[in-house]
Amino acid sequence: MFNDARREELISFCREMIRTPSLSGQEEKVAQLVAQKMEKFDYDKVEFDEYGNVAGSILLGKGGSTILLEGHMDHVEVSDPSRWTTDPFGAEIKNGRIYGRGTTDMKGNLAAMIYAGAMVKEVLGNSINGEVVVAGSVHEECFEGVASESIGKRYEPDYVVIGEPSNLTLKRGQRGRAEVVLETYGKTAHSSDPSVGLNAIKKMVTALASIEREFVPRVHPVLGKGILEVTDIISSPYPGASVIPDLCRATFDRRLLVGDDPETVLKQVEEIMRKASMDDQDLNTRVTLAEGKDRCYTGKEIEATRFAPAWLFDEDDPFVKRSLEGLRSMGIDPEISHYYFCTNGSYYAGKAGIPTIGFGGSLETLAHVVDEYIEISHLIRACEGYWGIIKANLS
Repeated sequence: MFNDARREELISFCREMIRTPSLSGQEEKVAQLVAQKMEKFDYDKVEFDEYGNVAGSILLGKGGSTILLEGHMDHVEVSDPSRWTTDPFGAEIKNGRIYGRGTTDMKGNLAAMIYAGAMVKEVLGNSINGEVVVAGSVHEECFEGVASESIGKRYEPDYVVIGEPSNLTLKRGQRGRAEVVLETYGKTAHSSDPSVGLNAIKKMVTALASIEREFVPRVHPVLGKGILEVTDIISSPYPGASVIPDLCRATFDRRLLVGDDPETVLKQVEEIMRKASMDDQDLNTRVTLAEGKDRCYTGKEIEATRFAPAWLFDEDDPFVKRSLEGLRSMGIDPEISHYYFCTNGSYYAGKAGIPTIGFGGSLETLAHVVDEYIEISHLIRACEGYWGIIKANLS
């Protein structure tokens, strides 16, 4: 399917995307690049929404199912460029690899999706029926699944493919993610006479010890453990110059399993705090889910409660089985597994219940790392895999 010209064009497009930095909320230039490429590839329609998501659609035959291939355009910060052996935005090729921030997570696979859609239209034309939508989403790194809701409601896909790196395996689910906030309360006083106050930090120490001792993670036979891990702590007032703090706030990363909902997640921590307060009458706490708010490059505010649900489909699910056959038709015989991290599938599968899989080139462990890269062979194979998945589900 790939001749030398097509191969080089895909590699060049991927490198062009890597050379276009696109932190969350700053995706405009890469979104314009994506739109221009879709128009060049003769997508039937290319649209932006209020968040700045860009989507191109291809109409095939006489109607039928709609399959959405979705990848996010934003990437995480490069915290220390001096630690990189290549320019993080240089898209340098070495030893069969393209290096740069976003190569794995996930501009490489988004480029492959866009190119796969173009080849489906060029080669298959009207020999299959349905609609192919390829979308580049914004703000995934900070708001998994939030901007995706706009894409999902606009195109109402029957099937979704998430292009996060999967080492060319087929992913049928993921753990979800929530941010749980625990606050402890005290009483301010001058730190030269702490006995007249109540130190909220010390109360937080008691609370954390109780959680470490009492929290029992639920275990799913496929997705594994539901994790509750503290990730930051801050007191107020801060900095506490000569002041006993009357508030301390800790944030926990809570990895979710199928069936977890906001109420049960909060109640589990609240119950631990209730028992702890029976032994410490001065322990006064509050447990909530974090709220997030930011601004998109369009000026639109994006906000959400930090709760992205888990999802999992059976290996015998028709979409999973057809997609597996589509991959095998391209000479890819993948294992069936699941993502360990959270993806935009939290909206499509976790909230909307749309049959969803994940598939992409490169390793999950290369996301967010120094000297991030994607193997060129994986870039090509991912594109072929997307072709096979589309053909299997629309033919």
